[in-house]
Amino acid sequence: MDRATLAWHETLEMHELVAFQSIGLMKIKMGLKNIQDQHLRRIYLQTIKELELNLNELLQFYPYAPHPGPTSEYRITDSFSAGDLLSFSKAAVRNYGVAITETATPALREVLQKQLNQAIACHERIFNYMYQNGLYPSYDLNKLLQNDMMLAKNAISM
Repeated sequence: MDRATLAWHETLEMHELVAFQSIGLMKIKMGLKNIQDQHLRRIYLQTIKELELNLNELLQFYPYAPHPGPTSEYRITDSFSAGDLLSFSKAAVRNYGVAITETATPALREVLQKQLNQAIACHERIFNYMYQNGLYPSYDLNKLLQNDMMLAKNAISM
């Protein structure tokens, strides 16, 4: 590395990737037991292998993240479900944003705008729940990154 620390913006993007992939990896591993088709099972296993590699590669950069203050554990048992809903709501907002840019029919655009606003409200609800319950310390980068490392390690070790 050319610098002693990562930049703030790339650290936050890395956080988003690690959190999203960790939750996805856990869900894929839990779902693997229900897969009967051998071809689909091989796809799942390959995806698990790739996500584990991704997480291990990204975790190598965590020591280079800027750390402005003290750290501590903060997640509780509902954190997985809350984080999953937060990831889903973020993806929904992004998907609606893209869909609207591809929409030529005014009636469909109106429906998509309404649903986009609902997705934004959903994101706000789950974010506020997580923030108020200490599940998403968005203003404490150290806690955020520490949780990422714990979540990724838990996903890899499943």
